[in-house]
Amino acid sequence: MMARMAHPPADRFDPRAQSPDSHAQTQATDSHAQATDPRTQPIAVFDSGVGGLTVLHELLVRLPREDFVYLGDTARFPYGRREPAEIERFAGEIAEELLRRRAKLLVVACNSATSAALPGLCARMRQTTLGIDVMGVVRPEAMRAVAATRSGRIGLLATPTTVSSGAYERAVSAVDPHVELHAVPCPTLASIIQDGEQFDEQAVAAVRAVCEPLRRARVDTVILGCTHYPLISPMLQRTLGPDVTLVSSGAALARQVEHALSTRELRNPRVEGEGEYRFLCTGDIETFRDLGTRFLQMPLGEVEHVELHSVEAIV
Repeated sequence: MMARMAHPPADRFDPRAQSPDSHAQTQATDSHAQATDPRTQPIAVFDSGVGGLTVLHELLVRLPREDFVYLGDTARFPYGRREPAEIERFAGEIAEELLRRRAKLLVVACNSATSAALPGLCARMRQTTLGIDVMGVVRPEAMRAVAATRSGRIGLLATPTTVSSGAYERAVSAVDPHVELHAVPCPTLASIIQDGEQFDEQAVAAVRAVCEPLRRARVDTVILGCTHYPLISPMLQRTLGPDVTLVSSGAALARQVEHALSTRELRNPRVEGEGEYRFLCTGDIETFRDLGTRFLQMPLGEVEHVELHSVEAIV
C-alpha cells in the first residue's frame, strides 16, 4: 500500500516560477535532504514467519504516517524449537539486512527471537555509531499482564524455546516479584496456525491440551507469547473462559514504539497521507503473500525475496 508524500507548502517555493535547471536542482536537493533525514527512514519489523504481521497491523494503525519494512524469515520457520544460539545468528543476519535498508528503529516481532537475541542485538547496536533502538515483544506483554491480573496468577502460552529461556519470568518478576507465572510450552501451535489449519480438529485438540494446565492453575490472565496466537484468540477465550484476560503484544508494543520515536525526535515529518509499507521474505513469495494477507488484515502488495548473508554471532 503506497501513499505519496505531501507537497511542500506553497510559501516555501513555487516550482513553476523556476527555470528548468533550477527546478531540477531543487528537486535533487529535496531528495538528498529526505535521504539524509533519519525521520524519513522506515521502521523495520521482523519475525520468523508471518505471525509478526499481527504486530505490524497495530503499528500501521497507531503510526499511519510512518514507513515500514517487514522481513519474514519463512525459509527457516519455525524458530520455536531451535537452539538460542542459532536464533541469535539468524537475528544478526536479519538485522544486518534491515540496516542496509536504512532502518531507523528495529522491532523484533518474534517472541522466540526476543527471548534469545534481544540483549545481543541491543549490545550490537550500542557498539555501532548508528544508535538504533531495538524493541521486542516480551516486556510490553509482561507489563500489561501484571497490570491486568486480579489474582496475581498469570499464564503463559509460548514456544518451547521462549518458555525455556525464562525471559517472561524475568520480565514479570521485574514488574512485580509477587506475581506467579504458569508457563506452558506449545510445540505445534504456531505451525498449525501458519499452515492455515487453525480451525480443524488438530488445532482444537492442541488448544485444549495447552489450556488445561492454565485452567487447573486458575489463572485470570494469559500472555499470548507468540505473535501467531492472536489469530486463534476466540478459540483460546472460549476454552479458558470469559473471565480470563488475554494479553498480546501488538498494541502495547506499538505504544512503546511511538514513545521511542517521540523521545528520539524520529517521528516522520509527513503531515498528511499514509506511509509506505513493503515486505521481504526468505521463502516462497506466493505463500508469504497468501498467508500474510490473513495475518495483516490489509493488502500486502509486492513481496521481495531476499537471501540473508552470514554474520558473526551477536554475543
